[in-house]
Amino acid sequence: MKNIKCGVIGSNGYIGRHITYLLYKRGFDVSSYGLNHKRNRNIPKEVSYQKVDLTNKQDIDKIDFNVDYFFLFAGLTGTLDGFNNYENYIRVNEIGLLNLLNKIKDLKKKPHCIFPSSRLVYSGSSNPLKEDDKKESKTIYSINKLSCEQYLRLYSNIYNIKYTIFRICVPYGNLFDDSFSYGTIGNFINKGKKKEDIILYGDGKLRRTFTHIQSVCDQIINSLGNNKIINEIFNIGGETYSLKEVALLVAKKF
Repeated sequence: MKNIKCGVIGSNGYIGRHITYLLYKRGFDVSSYGLNHKRNRNIPKEVSYQKVDLTNKQDIDKIDFNVDYFFLFAGLTGTLDGFNNYENYIRVNEIGLLNLLNKIKDLKKKPHCIFPSSRLVYSGSSNPLKEDDKKESKTIYSINKLSCEQYLRLYSNIYNIKYTIFRICVPYGNLFDDSFSYGTIGNFINKGKKKEDIILYGDGKLRRTFTHIQSVCDQIINSLGNNKIINEIFNIGGETYSLKEVALLVAKKF
C-alpha cells in the first residue's frame, strides 16, 4: 500500500481522524488537511498536515492533489443546527466541495474522490434500505448531502472525475478514547452516564443502522482498488435496531 497516495480533507473530524489513522496503519501514503491550525492529537506525526479552509479559493492551492484517492470528509453536521445556520451549511458543505471539484477538473491526473454521504437522504422504510430507495430530505444537512452527490455525478459526467459515495447511518465508538463526537449513541450514553432519562420522540420504533467507526472505515478502505466502486453509491452496512431497543440496551448498561 506504500505506493498508494491518499489525501484526507477534514482529518480532524470524527470520521476523518479515524480514517486518516487507519489508512496510515494499513500502509497508505497519507496527507491530511483540516480547518484548525494544529492537527488532531490522534493523527500520527508521520502524516503531513496542512491547515485549509475550503471556502477560501486561495487555500485550495495549498492542497497536494497528486494522490490516487482524495477523501472529502470536511463539513458541518447536525440535524436542527442547519435551520439556524443554513448559510454556513451551504457555504461549507456545498461551496467547499465545488471549490475542490473546480480545482480537480483541470488536473491532468485526477484523483478518485471518496465522499461520505448520509442515510438521512432516504424517506425511510421498515425494510433494509437499498441504494435506489425513495429520497426525501428532512434537514438542511441531508439536502446538502444530496446536492453534493449530484455535484459529484455532474463533474464526473463532464470532466471525467471518478467518485465513490458511501451513505453512512449512525456511526459510533472511538478507537482513541472514551469520548463520542456526535450522534444517537453518544447522546444516549451521555444520558446513561449521568443517570438521566433517555428521551425518545414518537413510539421509538424508528429503525436505524448502527455501525462501529472501525467498521465504517474498514468498509471504505477495503473497497479501494476495486474498479467496481467507480462512480457508484453504497450504503455502509451495520446492525439495525429501533431507537427504543438501543435506548433500552444503554439504560440496562448504566
